[in-house]
Amino acid sequence: MTIATKGRKAEFTKWFGPLLDALRTLGGSGKPKEACEQIAKSLKLPDSFLEETLESGGSRFQNQVAWARQYLVWEGLLDASKKGVWTITSKGQSTQLTEKDGHDIFIKWVKIHQATRKDKSKNEIIKEQEQEDPDNIELGLTPSLIEVLQSVSPKGFENICKRLLREHGFENVNVTGGSHDGGIDGYGTLELNPFVSIKVLFQCKRYKGTVSRAQVGDFRNAMIGRAEKGMILTTGTFSEDAKREAARDGAPPIELIDGRKLVELFELVQLGVKPKTVYEVDLQFFEPFMK
Repeated sequence: MTIATKGRKAEFTKWFGPLLDALRTLGGSGKPKEACEQIAKSLKLPDSFLEETLESGGSRFQNQVAWARQYLVWEGLLDASKKGVWTITSKGQSTQLTEKDGHDIFIKWVKIHQATRKDKSKNEIIKEQEQEDPDNIELGLTPSLIEVLQSVSPKGFENICKRLLREHGFENVNVTGGSHDGGIDGYGTLELNPFVSIKVLFQCKRYKGTVSRAQVGDFRNAMIGRAEKGMILTTGTFSEDAKREAARDGAPPIELIDGRKLVELFELVQLGVKPKTVYEVDLQFFEPFMK
């Protein structure tokens, strides 16, 4: 499979088949991260491709796979009933898709969207999908949570990460502050059970870019001898080398929280976000009536 296509229009159509294959390999369901990693592994995608970012700073590849998933949901090949878990349907289990099949599915649903969104041209719909997360467009979130997090001050981001860690069970969470912290922005204690607790050092990176392997290495050097575990939280992404460095054998482990995961953690404890009941139109139901 070729990775680059002519231009950048609707690149996500090439992931329709691989996404179904990935979920079958994972046993029928998986989290978005697991599905993306399985596709990358199966197709041996290069780091340079996986590290491409959108204008918002999010991962282009993960966004493309998320849109592939959305079209497969509309087509009835994936089940959208459980948030955060992508599940293949019985129809999807028995369906094999070529790149042409994926393109045909895409064209069909773009036409349906054009019919229902007359204020948007085909090119505008495609451009919107190339740059935005499917959930943002579906729910009409303006601005998105990640955009808000990227707009707060550096100090504000450190403090909001402190609040987030507290909401997720950390105790004695403190932001160190200052320019001589050696890359450590704060620390906290996590109780694993009534007998064992660990100290965790964290670093906050509020920007749209990609955290490199060197930055992960520098953070680890700063934490050695000071804590059992480290964590880097960013509104951006991590390079593939950075992920490998964080999990390197024989070195203190570092948890990597990218922008997508960060949003999930805020939503999980409803921090800075409000739950909202939304009725989503079942386009598959209306499909026969579009002809």
